Amino acid sequence: MRDALTPMMQQYRRLRGSIPPDTLLLFRLGDFYELFFEDANEASGLLNVALTKRNGVPMCGVPYHAAQTYIAKLIKAGRRVAICDQTSEPQPGKIVSRDITQIISAGTVSDLDLLEAKRANYLGAVYADGGIFGFAYADLTTGEFRLVELTDRQSLLDELARVSPSELLVSSEQKDQLGPVDHALEYDGYAFLPEQAIFTLCEHFKTKSLDGFGCGDMSRAVAAAGAIVHYLKHQLRRNIDHLTSLRCDASAEYVVLDAATQTNLELVESRGARNTSLLAVLDRTVTPMGGRRLRSWILQPLRNLHELERRQEMLADLLQETDLLAAIRAQLKLIRDIERATSRLSQASGNARDLVALKFSLQELPTLKNELQKLIERIKFGRAGSPNPPNVRQEQGATNASPARTKHALPMDLQNEIHEMPALADMLGKAVVDDPPLTLKEGGIFRDEYDADLDELRRASRDGKNWIGHLQEREIAATGIKSLKVRYNSVFGYFIEVTRSNLANVPAHYTRKQTTVGGERFVTPELKEIEAKILGADERARQLEYQLFQKLREETLRELESIQQTAAAISVLDVICALAEAARLFRYCCP
Repeated sequence: MRDALTPMMQQYRRLRGSIPPDTLLLFRLGDFYELFFEDANEASGLLNVALTKRNGVPMCGVPYHAAQTYIAKLIKAGRRVAICDQTSEPQPGKIVSRDITQIISAGTVSDLDLLEAKRANYLGAVYADGGIFGFAYADLTTGEFRLVELTDRQSLLDELARVSPSELLVSSEQKDQLGPVDHALEYDGYAFLPEQAIFTLCEHFKTKSLDGFGCGDMSRAVAAAGAIVHYLKHQLRRNIDHLTSLRCDASAEYVVLDAATQTNLELVESRGARNTSLLAVLDRTVTPMGGRRLRSWILQPLRNLHELERRQEMLADLLQETDLLAAIRAQLKLIRDIERATSRLSQASGNARDLVALKFSLQELPTLKNELQKLIERIKFGRAGSPNPPNVRQEQGATNASPARTKHALPMDLQNEIHEMPALADMLGKAVVDDPPLTLKEGGIFRDEYDADLDELRRASRDGKNWIGHLQEREIAATGIKSLKVRYNSVFGYFIEVTRSNLANVPAHYTRKQTTVGGERFVTPELKEIEAKILGADERARQLEYQLFQKLREETLRELESIQQTAAAISVLDVICALAEAARLFRYCCP
């Protein structure tokens, strides 16, 4: 059977065999992604596209430019999707090189159009031993990675209800033991073995032990976390360098809300048609990062009294300084989702628009920090020179807690955790245009004068196109054919088009290229020479831009830790300002 297949289909079979059997393979052929054999039979019904046959092989396809829409349908239907792209340019007589560029599952979606901006998208894993359940979860779009251990199955179900993972890995040896769980996916039990998991995690974080993360004694949770890393790296072939830390959730730090409480109190979702949940009432956040943080705070209430008082004091200060509250919120509106943009870049699934989002956001940070500094100064010195400005807590009889209003104040911490990164902002500002194309290999990403070699190629292309632009006028004058046109298409390149009624006036040096319904298409030696220069320059320019993008992405990711810390601080600032705005609108007071 294999010998009867064409070289292209043999290539398809080889790549199909390298991915999990329950994954649908989208195989790039020109301007389409094609599915074959069993994949085509299944996908045609899910996508509502025509199922055809060629040489007895079932197949269906979707346009390359609209692939994300179809991928979203497959993910929502509970399928995993492998993307196979062309890695070389087509050449006569040679098969195009192809490779699996990414495997997408419900818990690892990175395309912003497939995600809710203000809701995390978690991939989870569960491992049980001795009646204790280890649970780990990671959001690949933000870099968040946490784990926890629970004492019984009901506590696990409550935690799953809070986190609501889109995909949950379960050891193939424990699937029956855990019972029915939503979005469960059976995975190789070897990855869950505690010794293997410790090795996997230490290798990823480049540490000798996990004691620094505080989870050295949490063997079940570590097993679950190790399975997540193993799954991402080995089965989905993901770059997860942006998962830089592992955080342990201690039950003593938070108020535990069981699944029934979350539902009955309508904390984040309403049971009725109208959204009357607590989240809907309080959510005045203006950044996606802040929206995700507020949802997390509501579902996992903090028990640390000192930290709660710091938040309340900052809220009170903002209510006293409503002009600064408005100014800070106005600046926050200009900050884009740098958390997800950076994660996409780190996974090599990002594009130039992620760099632009980062560029615009970094450019706004100095002004944001300036407004925050004004708040700090007013807290420290008092408005209009008063050393003890009134606040909500004082009006209710509370004392002005000095430690939290000086070096330990929340605004000061946020100010220190927001990094401006002027060198990176300047580099991105000089490099990338404000509205780049969506795909990376079309060109048009970089500004003129950013790279001398790129400028030279663009100049050669522009000069050639200007020559062709004037060619039509010259040929009309030379031949007397007023309807003569110089046109271009991707199949035949540049050509001279002459209507049928004027064919008698065509010069002898014109070479016929194609006959059409209304006339003929011709080329000249001079036109073909200029065309080769133009298309050659355009192709080399696109290749150079792709190389420049990869280099710029690497330089950007050198600031990964600072960007992640900045994003976290901005999310907290946004939530505090949102709660202050809600308190101002509805006249809420401090408990």
